[in-house]
Amino acid sequence: MAGFEREIHAKASSEHPTTSSARTVTPETEISETELKADIARRSVPDHLSARRQRWALPLLTVSWMLLLVIIVSSLWRIQRWETAPGSAQEVASRIAFEQKDQATAPTRYPAINKIRFVTAFTGQLSALDSVIGWLDPYVAVETYAEHFGEQSPTSIRQLGVQSMLGAKQLAEYVAFKKLGFEATFTAGAVVVSELVCETSPAATSACKVLKVGETITAFDGVPVATVTALKEAMKNRKVGEKVVVTVESDDSPEDQSRTLTLIENPDKSGTAIIGFVPADTRTVVLPFDVQIATPDIGGPSAGLAFTLALLDELTPGELLGSSRVAATGTMNEKGEVGAIGALEQKAVAVRDAGARVFLVPAGQSESEILRARQAAGSRVKIIPVATLEEALTQLLSLGGAPLPPITQ
Repeated sequence: MAGFEREIHAKASSEHPTTSSARTVTPETEISETELKADIARRSVPDHLSARRQRWALPLLTVSWMLLLVIIVSSLWRIQRWETAPGSAQEVASRIAFEQKDQATAPTRYPAINKIRFVTAFTGQLSALDSVIGWLDPYVAVETYAEHFGEQSPTSIRQLGVQSMLGAKQLAEYVAFKKLGFEATFTAGAVVVSELVCETSPAATSACKVLKVGETITAFDGVPVATVTALKEAMKNRKVGEKVVVTVESDDSPEDQSRTLTLIENPDKSGTAIIGFVPADTRTVVLPFDVQIATPDIGGPSAGLAFTLALLDELTPGELLGSSRVAATGTMNEKGEVGAIGALEQKAVAVRDAGARVFLVPAGQSESEILRARQAAGSRVKIIPVATLEEALTQLLSLGGAPLPPITQ
């Protein structure tokens, strides 16, 4: 059969061949006495040694299978531990799109050869095995539920992260286009709870007990409040300790909910009543054309500086970064100020692993955070703290980057 080989031996035609032939005697192979003794020793294993091997074989095999089972189970078993780990440093430019709006044409685009990178940190629930590995990794923070989420739910934190990313894009667009002389204005957005303000001993009806991060307030004492501006108007002449009813949209319920809460005193302005929360920046920027920055499944406001620099680079000729491979992190406000962010150490590792050589970080980070980031990034990454967009542009210019062109109105 094809594919197989077999030995073929010719069978004698008769038991008594008719022709005689010379008989050849094959000499026996000579074996020395030493080799003979060694062979006998190998073959003559004492019975007690053979029995000992058999006694150890089964337990070792059992332990091996049990260890394998433990590894498989621990890798699948999710426990109440969450991680903050190094993420990635990705180019922004490929995520940007400009589209025509009304009669205005999309702006001229100047694709850069060397592109700015925004940086992420990875978070997620861990398996038992991942937790052990994380504890052994100096750049992975393994946290309990309370440490990771505080008093908020994973859903509300995720919702706030998405809203924060939307806000970061809007602010980056506003700052970048204003910088280049384009017309840019803000339109007020919904009232979304970003952070709760608590007294030392909050009452059961205080906002920090009644509201949740990520919820949207749609009415105040029966009056619709579509924007933060409208809510401020409704709060005029209200007193500390006064009870009010707010209408709330929440992911926890398909229907709007009415909740009674007690107004508290503003800790920064004595005698002034506040609800007790910090609203998210939900404003949207109005530009002559549409701008899209694609960030699916990425939340948080820390990419504001990188987005702003990427827009400036794409809308102006020349290489804003020069020949340096640059990553940036930091929030951005409408004044062009860079704000502090979380997980700086983990982001420094992501920058190092991406091969970037310059990392712009917020000057508002603590000295210990910047020190740990430098240690994590290593000597090949230059970490430069900046407080404003202008400082970031000055640093890029000193590294060989092209200056922004003069603005003509």
